[in-house]
Amino acid sequence: MTGTPTETLDVVILGAGVAGLYQLYQLRKAGYKVRVFEQGGDVGGTWYWNRYPGARFDSEGHIYQYLFDESLYKGWTWSEKFPGQPEIERWMHYVADTLDLRKDIKLNARITSAHYDEGRARWLVKTSAGDVVDAQFFVSCGGMLSAPITDLFPNKEAFGGEVVYTSRYPAGGVDVRGKRVGVVGIGATGIQVVQTMAADSGHMTVFARTPQYTLPMKNPALGEAEVEAYKDRFAELKERIPNTFTGFEHDFTTTWGITTDPEERIKHMENTYADGSLKFWLATFPEIFTDPECSEAVSAFVAGKMKERLKHDPHLLEVLVPKFEDYGFGTHRVPLERNYLEVYLRDNVTAVSVKNNPIVSFTEKGLRLKDGTEYELDIVIMATGFDAGSGALSSIDVRGRGGRSLHDEWNKDIRTTMGLGKHGYPNLLTTAVPLAPSAALCNMTTCLQQQTEWITGAIESLKKEGKSTIEPTQAGEDAWVEHHDAIANATLVTKTDSWYMGSNVPGKPRRLLSYIGGVGTYRTKCNEEAEAGYPSFERS
Repeated sequence: MTGTPTETLDVVILGAGVAGLYQLYQLRKAGYKVRVFEQGGDVGGTWYWNRYPGARFDSEGHIYQYLFDESLYKGWTWSEKFPGQPEIERWMHYVADTLDLRKDIKLNARITSAHYDEGRARWLVKTSAGDVVDAQFFVSCGGMLSAPITDLFPNKEAFGGEVVYTSRYPAGGVDVRGKRVGVVGIGATGIQVVQTMAADSGHMTVFARTPQYTLPMKNPALGEAEVEAYKDRFAELKERIPNTFTGFEHDFTTTWGITTDPEERIKHMENTYADGSLKFWLATFPEIFTDPECSEAVSAFVAGKMKERLKHDPHLLEVLVPKFEDYGFGTHRVPLERNYLEVYLRDNVTAVSVKNNPIVSFTEKGLRLKDGTEYELDIVIMATGFDAGSGALSSIDVRGRGGRSLHDEWNKDIRTTMGLGKHGYPNLLTTAVPLAPSAALCNMTTCLQQQTEWITGAIESLKKEGKSTIEPTQAGEDAWVEHHDAIANATLVTKTDSWYMGSNVPGKPRRLLSYIGGVGTYRTKCNEEAEAGYPSFERS
């Protein structure tokens, strides 16, 4: 790649979301010349792009925050337990403005290519805005769910209505009043769209492929007393959250094997279910990930709750309630919802299963299924997910030593070292890519803070030792992949198809994207790697 640099930097950062903002803050504070390049028109990452109706946290607001600065934490107040997208976006602006980060962020500038120059040990990075940047380090903070899956169905241009992607939802919104609305997809995003927009739609048709085990969300408003209570716990949360299994406040307190009394098991499930959060997933029994007996019992419990809410309607049960023989509770992403199931009891909502009768194309009037059935629609809302974990980087022309292509390598086999780097790509340091908890199984702020802090430490270590490059060794990468796979393959998660396994992207290599050994365990291993002098990396 050629081009005369328009700027020379120590570090280029991809993305101005949760990871990118904190990474910028740390490296700038350490004295490096840094710039963030962001595709969007403002900071916020996923909270800038995903502005569809109903978008909100499924982490409690008081834990989805930065914990490196007490005044920054206490300077922001959430209005409810699980805040919605507009409030979250305002919080991201608060962070950027309070830390004076905007002066080092270039918006509307998508990084299109990043090539490593072996002779100079530098990266040449180009953007859609015409930047050509020479940098020592290239740090990816592109996010784990930031590469939307589009163009799933042919003939879209023939459709006379409007097609909207939740991942690129227009800021001005979409008027569905009196319209025939089709929603494609019932993952976490589709569920939020359906429960929020059904009442306003003329008629809503929901195209459901994979039924989801769902949990009802309890989302109380937070008054002055509740806000003061969580802010007073800052020190406790800072210590606890990074060391739990998933980086949430919740953690497992008992096990299926210890709690052998059937009545005690049911009581424990009822108590965690009643919390109205992801606590039921993340703090009931750890064996839901490994023990078929436990998985079946917990799955039956959740399915039973769903059936009651659906009034045991045979059609709705078939379309919306998972069967254990297909997959167990918790081995897919678990959506939190608010009266989602009750939406299907409305006269203006129709649930259509496309599991065995898939959508094959757009038509002039709507969508056609494999059996020829055509649904006439005015608006189609596509909640069809992302190329998770690897998509943000592999959609860019990233080339390492000898011109090797990251896109090509990850198309063959998805491998990293601790989700922090890739052999063959010196001074490429990564967050929210495969084989780390941040790829899926973590409260994102918890894991992204940890990874960016590790990256800052690694760069600082090089400077102190008079070295200039860091790259995972082949042996280090092999060892991490082996460790990752050994843990993953002992779970039920790898036995099913989901975006956790890359199954939603045709041709994507099959591997559990997220490290499932635990957030606290991962943190310990990263710390041990640094304290031992980075034995899995070559530094020169």
